[in-house]
Amino acid sequence: MKRLMLSPLLFALAPLSALAAPIAMEDQSQIKAPPASSHVGEYFQPPSESELPDNAYGKMVRQGYALFVDTKRLAPQYVGNGLNCSNCHLDQGRLANSAPLWGAYPMYPAYRKKNDKVNTYAERLQGCFQFSMNGGKPPAADSPEITALSVYAYWLASKAPIGVEQPGRGYPDVVQPAKGFDIKRGAKVYQEQCAVCHGADGQGQKVGQDYVMPPLWGKDSYNWGAGMHRVNTAASFIKHNMPLGKPGSLSDEQAWDVAAYVNKHERPQDPRLIDGSIEKTREKFHANDGINFYGQKVDGVLVGQGIK
Repeated sequence: MKRLMLSPLLFALAPLSALAAPIAMEDQSQIKAPPASSHVGEYFQPPSESELPDNAYGKMVRQGYALFVDTKRLAPQYVGNGLNCSNCHLDQGRLANSAPLWGAYPMYPAYRKKNDKVNTYAERLQGCFQFSMNGGKPPAADSPEITALSVYAYWLASKAPIGVEQPGRGYPDVVQPAKGFDIKRGAKVYQEQCAVCHGADGQGQKVGQDYVMPPLWGKDSYNWGAGMHRVNTAASFIKHNMPLGKPGSLSDEQAWDVAAYVNKHERPQDPRLIDGSIEKTREKFHANDGINFYGQKVDGVLVGQGIK
């Protein structure tokens, strides 16, 4: 399948729009991701570049693509770490079981427990900038950045049914092993399977000033508010997508072990920090948010102190 070619783009800034007031209602969107399929043909197939029209719409799709794969360089004012959107959504946001855009776009607007409100797709993207990209103040909902990314996601999902849970959406759950996970085992798995790309110290690899392999902890990684800080979420991503080029090669136990090892390390602070208190922040945002180490002691060290 033909892939879009990256080209340099400049995006103008726009004023932030006011956020909608919180809306509390029954959670209907936190649907479990369907099980991973062993048959690639069963997954939705997004359109190819050859199907793009040569007009303003096609140009906007290409702009969104460029921003998606080169976020740090094209939107540095909104990215506070060393990551690009494509680090968590592999193959340009196309890959099944890697939170593909075609699986996400048709499911919004949706209620999200994370912020206890109905989110538009634009607000979902804003959350990615704030947490996964550690970007502080995210782009406005009507900014060129959010518009371009939304149009790119719409194009990938343009032939998908609206509001229908697709196989391959998200990171399919990997059930925690009956005997739990082990950080020390995870350290061994990391050195054997992950360090070659992400470095022995988890700081990624650079060519010049740009990361070619993303950091997994430290100041240039995702912050403590990102979904990937949950051990269960990281285990699902790792199981279905890592090591790069060998998805599914790790056992469930290995995926959980190495996810725990990665996520016991410090990273930038949760931007929702309450009154400077890790304890208050854990109680409100982390205590019931999957399996995570924020606000807990690991090997006698309080996790969640953050890195600037």
